[in-house]
Amino acid sequence: MSEAPATARTCPECDGRLTPDRDETVCADCGLVVSEDRIDHGPEWRSFEDDDTRKERTGAPLTRSRHDRGLTTEIGHDSDLRLTGRKRRRVARMRKHHERARIGSKIERNQVYAFTEIRRLVSALDLSQNVRDRACVLFESAQSEDLLRGRSLEGFTAAVVYATCRTAAVSRTLDEVLDVARASRSELKTAYDVMNRELGLPTGPIDPREYLPRFASRLDLPAEVEHRAADLVEYGPEQNLVSGRDPSGFAAACLYAAALDSPYRMTQKEVAEVADVTTVTIRSTYQDLQH
Repeated sequence: MSEAPATARTCPECDGRLTPDRDETVCADCGLVVSEDRIDHGPEWRSFEDDDTRKERTGAPLTRSRHDRGLTTEIGHDSDLRLTGRKRRRVARMRKHHERARIGSKIERNQVYAFTEIRRLVSALDLSQNVRDRACVLFESAQSEDLLRGRSLEGFTAAVVYATCRTAAVSRTLDEVLDVARASRSELKTAYDVMNRELGLPTGPIDPREYLPRFASRLDLPAEVEHRAADLVEYGPEQNLVSGRDPSGFAAACLYAAALDSPYRMTQKEVAEVADVTTVTIRSTYQDLQH
């Protein structure tokens, strides 16, 4: 079968008129099929999230939360294939070898486990994707400096999430991270200390104001009480009340003091439980705020 140039307007055999017929181009005079399988030059729209209503032209974006930046392909488990017998076993073997080929070294194996754990911690702590990606980058930095040798992977994954929260001024306490982590307090602190010493983390005290919205939401306090507590937090540095204190405890004490001047009163124990501090911390900070 002959092929006509894309610019041809007449039949190459009889110079007859060419007419399109479905996916073929046919000569109206002699019936010669000039071309078939018409090429669609338009964009290809696909769904990458099993959602036909959100079709895209490209795949998933690159991400730092995967050891391969999200470029690895996967052999899926599509039930529409209806494979049986030998073909099903063959595809299962292909899938198994493909999964093994994704990881080429021990470094990548540790990254796969660590990044999976970091994503779990970030989800459990309700943190942003920016914190997730920065925590993965920090883990890679610790790994490249050979800081993981002889130390717990679970401790480092929890430590990089906590360190990222500290450097990004995100209000998450050490106890909140430990509640969802698979590491002990000593493992987390050991990993955090070595990263702080070897990598020079730009950590500093978190602003107590970062805790106010979350604590106010847990205590079911209105916006006016939160605003009053924010004014008290601003008053703290002027009177040197924040230095040497737990920022979360100081924020909780400001909420307690602000709530006493409103109909939404609560006990020191309730406030202390939300901030994960003792009632002594709430009481002493409140008394200092009254002076």
